[in-house]
Amino acid sequence: MIERSEGLSWARGIKVRHLESFLVLDEAGTLTEAAARLHMTQSAMSHWLAELERVAGTPLVVRGRKVQLTPAGHLLKRLAITVLGDIVRTGREMHAVAAGRVPRLNVGSVWAGIAGGLPEAVTAFQQRHVDVAVSIHDGLFDDLLKGLDTRAMDAVIGVLDARAHQPQLAHHVLFDDQVSIVIGQGSKHWHSDQPLGFADVLREQWVMPPLGTLTRIQMDAYLIEQQASWLVPKAETASLAMMQALLHKGDYVGVCAESMADYMASLGLFRKVATDSNIRFGPITVVWNREHVSATLMDFIDCLKAHARGLPAAQVQGALALSGRASVRS
Repeated sequence: MIERSEGLSWARGIKVRHLESFLVLDEAGTLTEAAARLHMTQSAMSHWLAELERVAGTPLVVRGRKVQLTPAGHLLKRLAITVLGDIVRTGREMHAVAAGRVPRLNVGSVWAGIAGGLPEAVTAFQQRHVDVAVSIHDGLFDDLLKGLDTRAMDAVIGVLDARAHQPQLAHHVLFDDQVSIVIGQGSKHWHSDQPLGFADVLREQWVMPPLGTLTRIQMDAYLIEQQASWLVPKAETASLAMMQALLHKGDYVGVCAESMADYMASLGLFRKVATDSNIRFGPITVVWNREHVSATLMDFIDCLKAHARGLPAAQVQGALALSGRASVRS
């Protein structure tokens, strides 16, 4: 406690004006030029600097033809940049709140949402809301949904099921997803010119999501349907990055949402394995709390709707135009 008190005692004499003026002095390079920029006399500027050094308890500049910062001066400069930057950002956010806008949105999403239009929606949204930051959090749907109650999340994208049907929650279905079987560049089948089917990879080493996850439940049901319930994965992971690494480095077969499989295939990282029937994943949905709604959030949800996976380009432009008019009306 004593160390903390000593560390704060000098700062009690520092004012925002001190920090602003110190940055002006550093940029100007001379007391004369800094005084002119601050509309002060050189004598007043020298007195101000002496007072600041007294508060700091150490010299901050080396006086000469051109002032140079001492090590302590560099530390104060770093503090000034940090504090003044925070003040400016907070001021902008407070102004936005006063004007009825939200300065930041926190969006949680499972990987299917990230691959199914979320990046495009964020881009379109920020073209219209240049002063709103968007924080994107990926994780398990259950964990993300809890953030809607605590206001840690403004919206969550995941698979529609009973968890989204709570009285305080609203939702909108973005698109319907499937489960895909994929291989990566480490597979012996990667360079094959022949169509690759489920039977070709059935006895390979499989990487699957953990037991109890929706993707695994749907995949296990498909294996039962194909009379392959005996299949035991060699590795289990909920991390897409880990699955991608395994498929890239080793001879494995993986399982993920079709939206992600298509996205990774477009980057040349995955190749999809054909199946004789669709493996349903479920409707990908955006969920939000009815009690924590803002016009900014609804504009963002409009962008999600417009850029949902598989929506034709003409419909995207039409949806954005409609949401833009709705924003103007609100």
